[in-house]
Amino acid sequence: MDGTATERFEAGRPRLASLAYRLLGSAADAEDAVQDAFLRWQAADRELIEVPEAWLTRIVTNLCLDRLRSARARREHAAGARPPEPLLEGDPMLGPADTAEQRESVSLAVLTLMERLSPVERAVYVLREAFSYGHAEIADILGITESASQQHLHRARRRVAAARRRGREADPAAARAVVEEFLAAAASGRTERLVALLTDDATAISDGAGLARTPALYRTPERIAAVARAGFRPTPAKRRLVGGSPAFHHGLVNGSPAVLAVLGDRVVGTVAFEIRDGRIAGVHGIAAPDRLVRLTEEWRRRASDPPVIAVW
Repeated sequence: MDGTATERFEAGRPRLASLAYRLLGSAADAEDAVQDAFLRWQAADRELIEVPEAWLTRIVTNLCLDRLRSARARREHAAGARPPEPLLEGDPMLGPADTAEQRESVSLAVLTLMERLSPVERAVYVLREAFSYGHAEIADILGITESASQQHLHRARRRVAAARRRGREADPAAARAVVEEFLAAAASGRTERLVALLTDDATAISDGAGLARTPALYRTPERIAAVARAGFRPTPAKRRLVGGSPAFHHGLVNGSPAVLAVLGDRVVGTVAFEIRDGRIAGVHGIAAPDRLVRLTEEWRRRASDPPVIAVW
């Protein structure tokens, strides 16, 4: 392959990776899909490709659809979808964030809800909401009719909206204050204060550090508060599990305020919060080591603020 063709692909790699991540919910799988697309780009007769960006978008989208339809993906979906892989703010794989739709499409809440969609519905939703493709373009990418694209988008939007109540986008400073208050209340065991910080319809999901077969879902403020109090309370067993006493830092994960548990230069867990009208509507806890690899790599590249809790 000539250098110009490689440069053209590399120039579009971040956008392709962002597309694949939204479709798959996994940074590692997204990187694999983009690399597979590169191999196809290498082997293609590029003189016949009129619009490389459109061609590569089609290839990556359909590679992701193949993965979503695979036997392994069906087994995981039947058993209970794994939480999406969290990404630190500023990671190029998060992709465009100019509109509310683009920011929402990469939130952990929406990525989790998209597990309920069929592969084609998910692809149409991502291409339309995050990348602003028209239905004619989506139809060409997916090999369906424009009418089918419109129907898939309508169903996808309806399913996501039915499970999600929107509020005003939270002011970053106010959201951080709510999260820090939640962390302080959890660490000190103030259950009543935790309940007051949660919306009446709050939900929480935890991957159980990857030790459980399926994620745990909690649906009432009282139950979430009890789990948070137990989860943030330090014990010798927990310190042994993570290999020491981590510090807790504030951060942004997939556009949401989050707490990151950091041991040395390694992120050993993250809890991201969905804020709605000044209260916490959603909690996403992820501590499975294989889901924190890329987040840890990004964490190591930047200077961090002082921890909210220095010694746990």
